[in-house]
Amino acid sequence: MGTITFAVMLESFGLYSMAGLMIVVGLAVFEVTTPYSNWREIQKGNIAVALATGGKIVGLANIFRVVENHHDSTIDIFVGGAFGFILLLATYWLFEFLTPTLKVNDEIQQGNIAVGLLAFLLSIGVSLVVGAALVR
Repeated sequence: MGTITFAVMLESFGLYSMAGLMIVVGLAVFEVTTPYSNWREIQKGNIAVALATGGKIVGLANIFRVVENHHDSTIDIFVGGAFGFILLLATYWLFEFLTPTLKVNDEIQQGNIAVGLLAFLLSIGVSLVVGAALVR
């Protein structure tokens, strides 16, 4: 077990800042790709949107957690995290595309908790697989 030194705390803060920034950027991109405002819907109490958005946050955080644990280079962490984000985004689009009888974005915007929960779990599940693949 290592000692918590100022250098360790400084490095941790740097990784925290980078992951936090990437999550904020990721959420901004997700905001642009949905036909509704995630934050306005959450403010109105839309649980389905909160679940779908929360899944994206946890999914991105998990990818960064795995990448940060297994790579020392800042560029590797950034590239791995960005690639993981792209895969999460592609998964969400595929979810919408591969379910033509279920308009995912419409259902989530209308507050369908079942669809929001499914989007949440899809983000978490994909992040587990992507995280594992990025450390091979």
